[in-house]
Amino acid sequence: MSATCSVELPCGQERLQARLPGHARHLRTRPAPALADPLAAVRAALASPLGCPPLAELAPGRRDACLVVSDGTRPVPNQALLPPILETLEEAGLGPERVTILVATGMHPPMPARALEEMLGSQIARRYRVLNHDCRQGNVLVDRIEGHPIEINARFLAADLKIRPGLIEPHTFAGFSGGGKSVLPGLASLETMRFLHSYGLVAHPGLATGRLEGNPFQDYIGRVVGRLGVDFLVNAVIGHDRRPTGVFAGHWLMAHRAGCRACREQAMVSLERPADLVITSGGGLPLDHTFFQANKGLVTARDLARPGATVLMVAGCQGGLGEADFRRILQENPTPAAFAARHGQGGRFVKDQWAAQRFFQAKEHFSRLLLHAPGLAAADFALLGMTPVNDLQGALDSLCAQAGQVVVIPQGPYLAGTVGRAG
Repeated sequence: MSATCSVELPCGQERLQARLPGHARHLRTRPAPALADPLAAVRAALASPLGCPPLAELAPGRRDACLVVSDGTRPVPNQALLPPILETLEEAGLGPERVTILVATGMHPPMPARALEEMLGSQIARRYRVLNHDCRQGNVLVDRIEGHPIEINARFLAADLKIRPGLIEPHTFAGFSGGGKSVLPGLASLETMRFLHSYGLVAHPGLATGRLEGNPFQDYIGRVVGRLGVDFLVNAVIGHDRRPTGVFAGHWLMAHRAGCRACREQAMVSLERPADLVITSGGGLPLDHTFFQANKGLVTARDLARPGATVLMVAGCQGGLGEADFRRILQENPTPAAFAARHGQGGRFVKDQWAAQRFFQAKEHFSRLLLHAPGLAAADFALLGMTPVNDLQGALDSLCAQAGQVVVIPQGPYLAGTVGRAG
């Protein structure tokens, strides 16, 4: 019997054990030691920031403060980031009544009170004013790019002190998340999203995981956020166990770029030749709650596979496919060609089409797409055009027996890969 190896594939709250042939390439983030005391590390970063004065010097005398946080689809270590920031603000005279925590939902649905308590911690959620951004109202025109209106949340714009706590991880559009991305597109209007998530921009080759330079999405972030300002950034980088491995604070761009360099060292991998079979995941909770978000695991797989390869993805999808708009797109467009004809250049724009476009890009690349997703119904698999997998180990045994180069990416969305060049 040939040698085998065992891997864990995140699926919702579970970790599924799978056996693979010994020659399978197991790609994961490079090990980096978790911070022994994350709270102390955040306090140290606040006191010795990159490119700007410490937060304790910026905060005194300010009228109020706005903290822009990511929503619950991102595994941000808020319990480490937020308490030291809020303590520093309170010591400077900015108590709970003068601080707003604004959730950068982008086009995502608003987070209910219970979910906010789980994300922020009950003490913070109850003591502070926490608001969800609404892409349909309460936004103000601040710029035009190529004739398109750039509208940003008015509450954020009015704040005297703007602070951005968050997470840096590989991102399919922006190269890396964090930095000014929570403002644009996180606090943008639906009208602005028609441009930022348009068919043409999503199709641009510069929008690639792990890429900052030559990425128009990042260029737009820099232009808008550079004008509007974020007074202080506190971004974390996490390891494969989601514990913080680094904290980067200070000027929004300088601190973000330093964090991206650390994230790149952990999360960028390279293959000498493309894979015939890629086994990936939606990243587990919170990202794989819906296929809409778990879909990002297919993007990583596509970057590492040859055209015509096979992919098997594991995702919990307890929340189903996603919102109604995403499901409607799949219903109306059974093929990538149908999607391009309806939503392509100059075509109809709907809210969630960017995720569908990324999915259809994967469908065009792979000849076979298989999915183990306990939360999806048979009708969901039919809409996706993906083969349902109930017996995960049986499917893996069969696929691996037929494939040459086998690659497994347990943390699919949190890793960025290239073929033929160094990461």
